[in-house]
Amino acid sequence: MGQEFAQRDEWREAGSLDWHLLDASAHAGVRSLIGDLNRLYRDRPALHGRDCEGEGFQWLIADDAANSVFAWLRKSGDAPPIAVVTNFTPVPRDGYRLPLPRAGQWREIMNTDAAQYGGTGRGNMGGINAGSQASHGEPASALVSIPPLATLFFEWTGA
Repeated sequence: MGQEFAQRDEWREAGSLDWHLLDASAHAGVRSLIGDLNRLYRDRPALHGRDCEGEGFQWLIADDAANSVFAWLRKSGDAPPIAVVTNFTPVPRDGYRLPLPRAGQWREIMNTDAAQYGGTGRGNMGGINAGSQASHGEPASALVSIPPLATLFFEWTGA
């Protein structure tokens, strides 16, 4: 109720939403991000296909309190897996080793820090290449740049 464009005030049953906020680019950016996230979720089976099954989710990093980074994998049947990594700090994490279940190319399909959403535009230039260096119990890994206060989605595209 207004959060899809970052309304400042709490929703009021007796009033309308503050639609005029969309005139500000930051609010329009949040609205655009929410729409793109909804489309991504709908269009990628790995993100929703096994929501109610433990096999659809796997932790990649759940213990990095020092950097406040979490990473997990979403998967569903034959759909390409999607790795999601979030930086919960205002500090960019460049050269961060992300464990992955497969070597090869992983395309960056969403970056919540993209300039079009009002972010800094930092990222991984569209993708990363995972090598065979094991990390956190996974057989492959890649060095990634995680923007501040951002979430990145990487979809495996193959070797």
